[in-house]
Amino acid sequence: MAEDVLPSPHTLTPPRSEEDWACWLRLLRSRRVGPTTFFRLLAEHGSARAALDALPEVARAAGVPDYATCPEGVVQAELKAGRLAGARLVACGAPDYPGCLCDLPDAPPFLWAIGDISLLQRPMVALVGARNASSLGTRMARGLAEGLGAQDYVVVSGLARGVDTAAHVAALKTGTIAVMAGGVDVIYPTENAVLGQEIAESGLRVSEQPMGLQPMARHFPTRNRIISGLAQAVVVVEAAARSGSLITAKNALDQGREVLAVPGHPFDARAAGCNMLIRDGAALVRGAADVIEVIAARSAQPAPAHQLNLAGVDVPAPPPETRSLRDTGKLHSEILARLGPSPVAEDQLIRDLNAPAGAVAPELVTLELEGRITRQPGGLLALVV
Repeated sequence: MAEDVLPSPHTLTPPRSEEDWACWLRLLRSRRVGPTTFFRLLAEHGSARAALDALPEVARAAGVPDYATCPEGVVQAELKAGRLAGARLVACGAPDYPGCLCDLPDAPPFLWAIGDISLLQRPMVALVGARNASSLGTRMARGLAEGLGAQDYVVVSGLARGVDTAAHVAALKTGTIAVMAGGVDVIYPTENAVLGQEIAESGLRVSEQPMGLQPMARHFPTRNRIISGLAQAVVVVEAAARSGSLITAKNALDQGREVLAVPGHPFDARAAGCNMLIRDGAALVRGAADVIEVIAARSAQPAPAHQLNLAGVDVPAPPPETRSLRDTGKLHSEILARLGPSPVAEDQLIRDLNAPAGAVAPELVTLELEGRITRQPGGLLALVV
């Protein structure tokens, strides 16, 4: 996977100065540049500054003549807001960045963090579930969080109402991480303002979004991939048949994490999603011991040879461009013909095209910059309609 994400002879080096941070921020905050495109541009051009200089020309080649990168004043304001909020940036490739996220093809290039950064280096389990959780659901979440905390696991959740809130509260003394959908300085929902402050004091709040950003509906699925990516296992306590918790569970499966679920009564709609997960192979959870047993069994297995950390990885340079404009246009047409509104995995698309990954990947960046395709969490691609 790493060679597909970073087709470059350059080694990923985290920012070391204020200027470097400003360039990283400007590159990621520029229009139509998401995490995957960020890493590709950074790798192809060797530095964020070089990538910024090249980006307008890359956009022009992709048919976007009036492209402008993120203004420097915008990122300077974000850096200032971070300092005022007591937040710090943690970059991919740095020692304090969670290594488990580096496995992801769409890993956040950096995280804003408020609180105890060391929690990112401890083993983590995600607890997610319904916002309108039942009393039994919240009780179960508290019991799981306390039991996992007693075994030195950090509890990760999303600071939402219901199950998330119960899990965070129960894990305050042992370690908890709240992954925010908006800016790390924006507590949502507002009823959790006190809890959010308590987490900042004894736990950790993190976000990949700009400081001060109010969360919108589209930010939550993106946030969920970080919740599952941080954790060794995702436990769904209560979830309806269609819910954000199931999105987190799907992300976990795509990321190679364990998925577990607490069963519920068949007549309770809040248990429908959990029961579906168990039917489809998720481990059944009765208490923290079940979660720890599944993690221990997974740890006893040899690690897959393909799992790579992006930090310090040298990857081969891409082959020289030899396609004519006609061939490039044909490849674009074939890519667009195989995509639709429903997301498709990038590696599956490359297999369907029967073309080298090194030839397809740059054209995916071009089509993304053109606004014709969009990347979604889990390395998925979809047609913009």
